[in-house]
Amino acid sequence: MPELPEVEVTRRGIAQALEGACIRQVRLGKPLRWPLGCDPASLVGRRIVGVERRGKYVLLTLDEGVLLLHLGMSGSIQCVAQLPSPGAHDHFDLVTDRGCMRLNDPRRFGAVVYAPSLQHPVACKLLDGLGPEPLEPGFTPAVLHEALHRHHAAIKPVLLAGHVVVGVGNIYACEALFLAGIRPTTPANRISKPRAAKLHGAIVQVLTQALNSGGSTLRNFSGTQGDVGRYQQAVLVYGREGKPCKQCGAPIKQMRQGQRSTFFCTFCQKP
Repeated sequence: MPELPEVEVTRRGIAQALEGACIRQVRLGKPLRWPLGCDPASLVGRRIVGVERRGKYVLLTLDEGVLLLHLGMSGSIQCVAQLPSPGAHDHFDLVTDRGCMRLNDPRRFGAVVYAPSLQHPVACKLLDGLGPEPLEPGFTPAVLHEALHRHHAAIKPVLLAGHVVVGVGNIYACEALFLAGIRPTTPANRISKPRAAKLHGAIVQVLTQALNSGGSTLRNFSGTQGDVGRYQQAVLVYGREGKPCKQCGAPIKQMRQGQRSTFFCTFCQKP
């Protein structure tokens, strides 16, 4: 699933290609997770005045309203000068006077939703429950520690839920917990201030490295110009079950947490 690094790579590509563009045509393919929420023809003539991100949503701010884009489980966005004929998995096309954008999503868990503003109930329903952005100043060790102490569940599912911090997906949670030396099954509210500070630094380090690597490409993800991510080549534990830990040499273990695979080292990561 595309997470914060992949979505931020996508946002930057859209902004570079289409910021300031005027919409000329909108095409919808098969239905996505949620309906668009407006007549596609009503978007024609509107200008894209900004491209931002909140969590895993890309926000296309228009001169009237906003489009919220979500890549779902398998989505990717392409920005090109001219689009070829749509395929079976091409579900949303935006043609502008500066180029074209297409959302491809084989599993159709993605979405493109229109809201009159970010204060409208449609947008608030999607965005209001999100935690702090991990690469912005508001996310501090103290903020993380305080948020963790409100949760009794295991630390890894708490990180994935997106309420304590957004964008720390499965790969990045496994990697950050390994760097912080924290066992994925440790109850979140038992993590001390020093360990929370170490986890904070690990989250920032992992996400920054992933962003600089263009994200992770395990299946479908690619950037807006078709570039694949490279972070998966640098992972320390994710997907390495049975292989030697790069710190201590012990075999990496795998278990299931909330239907997700968790990878960890029993020697380097303590409860």
